[in-house]
Amino acid sequence: MWHWLVVAVALGMTVLDPRAAAAEALPSQRERLYELFDRIWDWQLNSFPEFATYVGVPGHDDRWTDLSPEAIAQRQRAQRQFLADLQAIAPSALDTDARLDRELVQRNLQTSIEGFQFQSEVLAINQLGGVHQNVPQLLASMPANSVGDYENMLARLRAVPLLVEQTRALLERGLAAGITPPQITLREVPQQVRNLITEKAADSPILNPFAQIPDEIPAKARARLRREAEQVLVADVYPAYRNLLAYLEAAYLPGARKTIGQSAMPNGKQWYAYNARYHTTTDLTPKQIHEIGLAEVERIRAEMEQIIRDLEFDGSFAEFAEFLRTDPQFYFETPAALLNAYRAICKRADPELVRLFGKLPRLPYGVKPVPSYNEKSTTTAYYEPGSLTAGRPGYFFANTYDLAARPSWEMEALSLHEAVPGHHLQIALAQELEETHDLLKHNFYTAFVEGWGLYAESLGDEMGFYTSPYSRFGRLTYEIWRAIRLVVDTGIHSLGWSREQAIDFFKQNAPKAEHDIIVEVDRYIVWPGQALAYKIGELKIQELREYAKHELGPAFDIRAFHDQVLVRGAMPLGVLEQRIRDWVERVGRND
Repeated sequence: MWHWLVVAVALGMTVLDPRAAAAEALPSQRERLYELFDRIWDWQLNSFPEFATYVGVPGHDDRWTDLSPEAIAQRQRAQRQFLADLQAIAPSALDTDARLDRELVQRNLQTSIEGFQFQSEVLAINQLGGVHQNVPQLLASMPANSVGDYENMLARLRAVPLLVEQTRALLERGLAAGITPPQITLREVPQQVRNLITEKAADSPILNPFAQIPDEIPAKARARLRREAEQVLVADVYPAYRNLLAYLEAAYLPGARKTIGQSAMPNGKQWYAYNARYHTTTDLTPKQIHEIGLAEVERIRAEMEQIIRDLEFDGSFAEFAEFLRTDPQFYFETPAALLNAYRAICKRADPELVRLFGKLPRLPYGVKPVPSYNEKSTTTAYYEPGSLTAGRPGYFFANTYDLAARPSWEMEALSLHEAVPGHHLQIALAQELEETHDLLKHNFYTAFVEGWGLYAESLGDEMGFYTSPYSRFGRLTYEIWRAIRLVVDTGIHSLGWSREQAIDFFKQNAPKAEHDIIVEVDRYIVWPGQALAYKIGELKIQELREYAKHELGPAFDIRAFHDQVLVRGAMPLGVLEQRIRDWVERVGRND
C-alpha cells in the first residue's frame, strides 16, 4: 500500500485511505436511527391500517387490522426485532435530540413487549369500544371526497365479517382463560350491537357516510355506491353482527366474570401494577397513588366547601350537591341548546389562547354530539383527533343523552379540557411538528395527554372563565373527579373495593349526576389504570410551572413555558421534567 501512496503523492493526486473511504460510505449512527424509525413507522401503518386512516396516511384505507393469532404473534416478533435493532445503535454517538428520540422509541417498545404477557388482545369488546363501535366510527372518519374513497369504505364493509369472526375468536380465548370484562359492565353491549342492525339499511349508523356523498361525485356513481353499500350491509355485515349478538347473549355475557377488580384475573396484580406504570409513566405503586388521591380529595373538597359558605347556602355539602343536580336553572331543554352552549364556550376560548401560547395549531376543530348508538354508555365527552393531511378537523364530542345529567356548571371546564387549550391544542400541535419524525408526532403517553387536559381546565381563570361561583364549583368538581379516580381506580383494582363502594365514594365527594357517576365507575372497571393518568400528569405540570416561576422570577414567561411543555409532543413525565429543568437553566444563564 505504501508504494501506491508514494506514486499518488508524486502525481499530485488526492489521497484517500480505503479504510476511511469505506467508513465514510457507512451511514452514521444518526442516519441508522432514523432509517429504523422509517421502518417502524411503515410497519405501524401497515399493521394498524385504522391508525393510518386516523393520521391521514393514504394507501391503507381498505383494510382492518388482522386479529388472527398468527398476525398477533408476528407483530410481537417484529417489535422484539425492532428493539434489538434500536439497542444496536449507541446513544453516545447521537446528538441530544436524536438521543431523546431513541429513548422515547426504546421506552415504547419495551413497554409494549412487557405487556405481551397479559394477553390484553382477548379483551376485545366492552361498553366503550370494540368491533360494534369501531366500524361506524372509523367509516365516519375516512376520507370521503371521491369514488375511490367510497370504494375503500366498501372494501372495509366487505371485510367486516372476517373482523367480527376474529373478534369472536379472541373473546372465546379470553372466556376460556378467565380474562373478560366484568359481567356488570357488559349489560349495554348487546343493545349497542342491535342499534347497528336497523330495519332499513340506510338508517344504520354504519352507512352514515353514504348518506352524505358529496355532490361533486356524479349522481349515477352516488346511486351505485349507496346501492352496493346497502347490499353488503344486509347480505354480509348484518349476519355477522347477528351472530356476534347471539354469541354475546348466549355465551359471553353469562360466562363473563362476576368480579370487578383486575387483580381477580390471572396475573391480575402484576397486570394492574403494569397498567399503573404504563398510564402514569411513573414508578408509583397503586398504594402510593391511592394515598395521593385521598390527599387531593381532601384538599379540593375544602375549596368546594368554601364556595358553599361564600354562597351562604343553608345546608350540607350533600344538600348543595343535590341542589346542583336537580335545580332546573342548570339544565337545558333540548340537545341542540346544550350543543350551542358548548360551541359558544369554545368561541370564547379561541381568542384567549394567544395570551398563553406562542404557537397555536392550524388544524380547526368542531363540536358534535356523541353518536346515538352508544351515547347511553359513553362518558360525558371525548375528543377525536383530526388530520391536516386527511383534511379532517378535530372534534369535541359532547354527550346529549339524558339532559338531566348535563348541568351547565360543568361545561366550561369540560370544554377547556376536550377542545382548547386542552386536547385539541396539544394533539394538533404535536401533529404539526415539522422537525419531528412521524413516529414521534403521534406518541400518546396518557399521563402527558390527559394531564395536559386537566391542567388546561385550570387555565380557565386566566382566560376569563369561571366568573360564576357555580362554574368555579364546576371546575373543582371536575378536579376532584380526577382525584376521586385515583382513589376509586386503585380501590377497585388493587384494594378489593366493590362497585357500590366506588359509586358511594364518588357520590359523597362530587355533585355529578348518578347516571354519570355509574358510567364513570364502569369505565374505570373496564379500563384499569387509565384514569390514574389525569391527576398524576396534571400535578407534575403544575409542579413544573411553580418550579419555573420560582427559579426564573421576573424572567418567567407563561407563553414560553407552555410552548416548552408542548414543543416536542407527548412524552413521559420524567422526560418532561428534565426538559423543563434544562430549559430553566438555559433561560437563567441568558437572563
